[in-house]
Amino acid sequence: MTPFGTRLRAAMDTRGPLCVGIDPHSSLLAGWGLNDDVPGLERFAMTVVEALAGEVAVLKPQSAFFERFGSRGVAVLEKAVTAAREAGALVLMDAKRGDIGSTMAGYASAFLDKDSPLFSDALTVTPYLGYESLRPALDAAHVSGTGIFVVTLTSNPEGGEVQRATAADGQTVGQVMLGHIAAENGGAEPLGSVGAVVGATLADAGADLMINGPLLAPGIGAQGATPADLPAVFGPALRNVVPSASRSVLQAGPDAGALRKTAAQLADEVRIAVGQSG
Repeated sequence: MTPFGTRLRAAMDTRGPLCVGIDPHSSLLAGWGLNDDVPGLERFAMTVVEALAGEVAVLKPQSAFFERFGSRGVAVLEKAVTAAREAGALVLMDAKRGDIGSTMAGYASAFLDKDSPLFSDALTVTPYLGYESLRPALDAAHVSGTGIFVVTLTSNPEGGEVQRATAADGQTVGQVMLGHIAAENGGAEPLGSVGAVVGATLADAGADLMINGPLLAPGIGAQGATPADLPAVFGPALRNVVPSASRSVLQAGPDAGALRKTAAQLADEVRIAVGQSG
């Protein structure tokens, strides 16, 4: 398969860089007039896929909101992932897996093996058992042409305990992770396949974000960030930012047309913010 970074760059350039989350938590289901059960989950997820998979560059299902329904919820997730990829969207599985050895390899197999029913174009992972604990997932992604997004700098207050702590060489732990990612992407063109998750709600990332890879920027919309905030946070790395919104788009449902319209308006705002022509 063509490397994820290449496919993502093409999708961002043609569809715009917006990522929309598929986050079927109970309040959104209620807002759509749906029951908080498996049929409601499936109606919600498949409506989002139908409305947006042919429009946006990336759809990002949040695995937890499907897993909470057990095996039947995971079955809905499998269906949504397959349908979204068939309609042309790249699927970023937001599962934030992080472990060591064979367990990390098992997570990688679940989401990055082309024969898995949950096969996705990319996976979010957490590196705070040490960057090299991610090696099984990084290797699996290289083999399958998929991507990895490493949770690096988040906007939740607790995140600073680890991410802003100082390593032995004087760098913050977050910056150490960014350095590892940059090394992973060395020489890749037009874009590396290992990305970082950096909150759009940060007033200033306070780090070197030139990693030659994508920067997933959650927090647009309901969490308070706007597309206009992106240049200040991401600076010279702005072209590689993948802004992510969930509730601010999803609350436009259940009408598929309203979802498409809301996503299109936000995508236009994002294009302007990152200096991309329409």
